[in-house]
Amino acid sequence: MSRTILFAEVAGFYAAVERADDPSLAARPVIVGGDPRKRGRVQAATTDALRAGVSVDMPMIEALQRCPGARSVRTNMRRYREVSRQLLTTLRRVHPHLEAFGLAGVYAEFAPSAAAVEAIATEMHSTVREALDLPLRVGLASGKFLARLAAQELAEEGVYRIPNGAEHRFLAPLDVTRLDGVGRKTSAALAEAGARSIGDVVALGRARLEEMFGAHGLRIYACASGHDREPVRAARHPGSVSREATVRAEPTDLTALLEQLAGLAQQLEGELRRQGLAAGRVALKVRYTDQGAETRSRTLAVAVDRAPDLLGTAEQLLRRTQVGARPVRRLGLQLSALIPAGTIDRQLTLFPVDS
Repeated sequence: MSRTILFAEVAGFYAAVERADDPSLAARPVIVGGDPRKRGRVQAATTDALRAGVSVDMPMIEALQRCPGARSVRTNMRRYREVSRQLLTTLRRVHPHLEAFGLAGVYAEFAPSAAAVEAIATEMHSTVREALDLPLRVGLASGKFLARLAAQELAEEGVYRIPNGAEHRFLAPLDVTRLDGVGRKTSAALAEAGARSIGDVVALGRARLEEMFGAHGLRIYACASGHDREPVRAARHPGSVSREATVRAEPTDLTALLEQLAGLAQQLEGELRRQGLAAGRVALKVRYTDQGAETRSRTLAVAVDRAPDLLGTAEQLLRRTQVGARPVRRLGLQLSALIPAGTIDRQLTLFPVDS
């Protein structure tokens, strides 16, 4: 049965976040990566930098030579993870059943008769731009691989659809390196067999590709022929949310540690509220200055979504660790067994369970 797969992503995510955070970069190419003086490499770039010859994993110093007007920005993973969470939350407000792909992409699956797919794609694009000031490109096709290729037809934002029945016409002229799992060695082997385009790969046939690459060859053929049936593993919400912090105060002061836990609980309450969730399990992770670590967790009788409740459980867990006797370097709280907040009055278990 035919289906429609939606793939949405923020292209050059790290660079797009830097540009959204700093309006002065709006009209300037942005390259994100390591320190050029220490052989750092490019991790992301805006479209204008890519058009100037910059590519991911290129040495930063070479990238700046190819695009001398670009702004070089050091990688800030903490910020990118924060925006990634905001992005997923924003997209789920438009359509709740999504499979996350990396930090900046999602998949969704629709029945072939779902006439609203393009409207949902357009709403995703406009909502992300309005809420986060990020560009979103959305691809629509009959498979996950094809939907990703469709999105890549757009430089930064918009909606592009590969109609059902047009898969072969779209794929045939593309270079073999556009196929999933075809890197330098595999493309060299395909070229030796006379296949330089995806159309050539299909012409080799399923049996020949299996002979050449085994099970990997079957996956290559499925993608090349437009018959990718990989399912979308959608979830209404993430399986867990967490926050961590490095201890700034005296590492054996229980009162100071509890104050930091209170800050983490407050952050997690905000995350739960944004996503409309409550947590049925709380886990505390303690990292000590001697590199050791402990984890304590509790399954709650009733799911909670308020900071005081989270902190109360975290404090009980903290008192079951070696804090006070061993200096603490880092604290973390993770919430799991997440459910929609509207069902928090539901009994989860008869008694709390600790571990």
